[in-house]
Amino acid sequence: MKKIVFAVMLMISFDSIAQCAMCRAVVEQGGEEVAEGINSGIVYLMAFPYLLIVVAAFLFYRNWKKSSIG
Repeated sequence: MKKIVFAVMLMISFDSIAQCAMCRAVVEQGGEEVAEGINSGIVYLMAFPYLLIVVAAFLFYRNWKKSSIG
């Protein structure tokens, strides 16, 4: 389980480093605040599916453990 969490955190960190071309263009034109907002939105949209996968895997594992014990 620790390996899965580490892999997801690694993927999210790569996503947070990425910056779209539109954000770069806005920063170059002086709209740094707008570019940061766009970039944050993109990072959230990229990270959300990973979060859903982790939560679904956790729930599946928990239910599997309960059914195997009981």
